[in-house]
Amino acid sequence: QLQLVESGGGLVQPGGSLRLSCVASGFTFDYFAIGWFRQGPGKEREGVSCISTSGDPTDYADSVKGRFTISRDNAKNTVYLQMNSLKPEDTGVYYCAAAGWDRVACRVENFGAWGQGTQVNVSS
Repeated sequence: QLQLVESGGGLVQPGGSLRLSCVASGFTFDYFAIGWFRQGPGKEREGVSCISTSGDPTDYADSVKGRFTISRDNAKNTVYLQMNSLKPEDTGVYYCAAAGWDRVACRVENFGAWGQGTQVNVSS
């Protein structure tokens, strides 16, 4: 069945970096737009970055532009999120999700399949 598995989260100091990975299985990965979302403590889940089936275009939340980079390797069924210059407000559970379209707006309601999430903590 369709499965998305995130990894790469952890504890990092402000200003540090992490790279998240999302490995997909059980579906034709090339046909699905993929998104990264996060949910901070006491907050609603929000879109962080999304990528179309071909890798271009990409979309970023204003809060992460210039700091985060999304990419995908269709040969490995994997999407990455490189996170640099991390801030305490980036803390949360990060989820990857798949949408059965070439490209979609990076909103929660557009994505139907979700991973279990990986925890990111940015703290000194």
